Amino acid sequence: MAKYRKLGRTSDQRKALLRSQVTALLWHGKIVTTEAKAKEVRKIAEGLIALGIKEKDNFEMVKVTAKVPVKDKDGKRVKEVVDGKKVTKFDTVEKEIKKDLPSRLHARRQMLRVLYPVKEVPTAAAGRKRGTKEVDLVAKLFDEYGVKYADRKGGYTRIIKIGQRKGDGALEVVLELV
Repeated sequence: MAKYRKLGRTSDQRKALLRSQVTALLWHGKIVTTEAKAKEVRKIAEGLIALGIKEKDNFEMVKVTAKVPVKDKDGKRVKEVVDGKKVTKFDTVEKEIKKDLPSRLHARRQMLRVLYPVKEVPTAAAGRKRGTKEVDLVAKLFDEYGVKYADRKGGYTRIIKIGQRKGDGALEVVLELV
């Protein structure tokens, strides 16, 4: 008996499909798909969430100093003339950041192997490049889902059957996070 479903696709297509569906599930919280795909996506997603729970508190807070450019009221960088050249003016700022410990860093890289990058597009200016930002889905796994499911021992997803698809009669389901 096979250890996984082949879903009628070549291995590279199957891996891409599952990666995209896992990414969509973790970003949106639920997806609609066929039963066979949902069972495969569930395996991957629950493994990632379990990894996020295990490593959620494995970091240390570190103080760093950073040079930040000074900006005027319009948001443009302030320039000053030094030795006849225009140079950007900088301020030194102390920040406190999270520094991953080695095992959390390894877990982060394992998650990034599976998840695709997600870009959030603002609804007001949909379709424009301006205002889009990269979403850190791995941070969401650690900070949001790791805390939410910390007391659960598995079973982070639920499959709800919604009936057959009109075109080919495949059984459709809703796969959602509990």
